[in-house]
Amino acid sequence: MLYDWFKHISFAYPYVWGLLVIIPVLIFWYRKNNMARQGSMIVTTTHFISEVRSNRTWLKHFPFVLRCLAIGCLIVALARPQHKFTEQQTQGEGIDIVLCFDISGSMTEKDFLPNRLQASKDVALDFVNGRAGDRIGVVIFSRQSFTLCPLTTDKNTVLSQISRIQSGYLTEDGTAIGSGLATSVDRLKNSKTKSRIIILLTDGVDFGGTIPPDIAKEMAKLYKIKVYTIGVGSEKEIDEQVETPFGKMNNKKRLEFNEDLLKDLAVETGGQYFHALDREGLEKIYSSINQLEKSTIEITSYNRFTEEFLPWLLAAFGLLLLEIVLRYTVFKKFP
Repeated sequence: MLYDWFKHISFAYPYVWGLLVIIPVLIFWYRKNNMARQGSMIVTTTHFISEVRSNRTWLKHFPFVLRCLAIGCLIVALARPQHKFTEQQTQGEGIDIVLCFDISGSMTEKDFLPNRLQASKDVALDFVNGRAGDRIGVVIFSRQSFTLCPLTTDKNTVLSQISRIQSGYLTEDGTAIGSGLATSVDRLKNSKTKSRIIILLTDGVDFGGTIPPDIAKEMAKLYKIKVYTIGVGSEKEIDEQVETPFGKMNNKKRLEFNEDLLKDLAVETGGQYFHALDREGLEKIYSSINQLEKSTIEITSYNRFTEEFLPWLLAAFGLLLLEIVLRYTVFKKFP
């Protein structure tokens, strides 16, 4: 409990903590002075009897312990503990962004490590962390499309939803780029911000959707929404293990990729097309988009402090008062 309290506390005069050296000095002085006052006499007939100490013998040091605790509390109070509250005021206008993820089976290809989808998620998380003040939403699609997260400034919610994305989240497989883009446009069409963008991330092989990409593109143009398209992967051949009646065998497989479609979606809506061949390339693409789409956001931080020294000051006086009472009552010495 005390540890949790100190975690959220700062001190106005931290140099006062140096006064704590007084306590070990007092302990040394008290011990030395106490030993000097004790007398001893050896009696030859009783030297074999072990030393007996009563409870009162041990408790006679209790007032001194109280004094040390009082001094410790007083030093903490002098250091002026404060509970710090930080408030942020945002001024300006951010950008409304929808991240549109292809989660079809082809996004599990391993020309990226560990695969296309996981690499895309990891880099998107870094992108979201760098967008202060923007509202961000997440749409996923395969044969169907689905709004995973509506537009929000709550970064933790966006990051959490992106982390949960996995292939097969939507039951029917396919790559309905038109449906994913149309759903993203629908999330942005009522936005009042001047700048609205969609970042569409896919391998670009469209099939199985109810809305053709051309229709979705016209929707984006109608609402003046820019589409940045990121083509993930390539058309290179990879070795794939397949099950046969004779066991597992390596088979050559050509990865699919439709670059022309993604270029058209980007150019027609005023965005840009990027091609990512590996994770490093994907990171550079997101960095480029960060430079192209800048938010005019000014964040002002205000620090407010609540003084916390009074409980320590009261504890110091309480302990000191208790020491005085005990010293002149229970532990009073008679000549």
